[in-house]
Amino acid sequence: MTSRAARAAATYAALTAAHEFADYWGQPDALAARKGGPGPAGAAACAGHVALYTALQAGALYGADRLLGLGLRPRRAAAALAISAVTHYAADRQGGHWQDPPETARGLVRLAQRTGKGRWLARDPGAGPLLDQSWHKTWVAIAAAVTA
Repeated sequence: MTSRAARAAATYAALTAAHEFADYWGQPDALAARKGGPGPAGAAACAGHVALYTALQAGALYGADRLLGLGLRPRRAAAALAISAVTHYAADRQGGHWQDPPETARGLVRLAQRTGKGRWLARDPGAGPLLDQSWHKTWVAIAAAVTA
């Protein structure tokens, strides 16, 4: 029988590896370019990216479970994938908007500005992607805990 700690660590590793692949190598450029865009086209591009992202994470969880004998429960794994997908979509709709001014900011950009990150976002073009990835990895850790 696998301990809860071992399941959490293994699922975090699997989910994170799939996240990294899906966000960079596996993401088609057409989706990456449009996922933060306005209206239905932007939302559809983001949904397409998140669907691929979630499928890759599901495959990684399944593979880790089979290979390592983790004994993952399907309902917990599904809940974890839903958490990861919803929070990933929320962040990725911000694509290209990290340096928007406070009066037009929305979603995660608005949250970042309200929590004191606005000046960093305004002066450093790398701040948005760093906040984006830290958001994703925090939720991946929560998803791994739910799975375990």
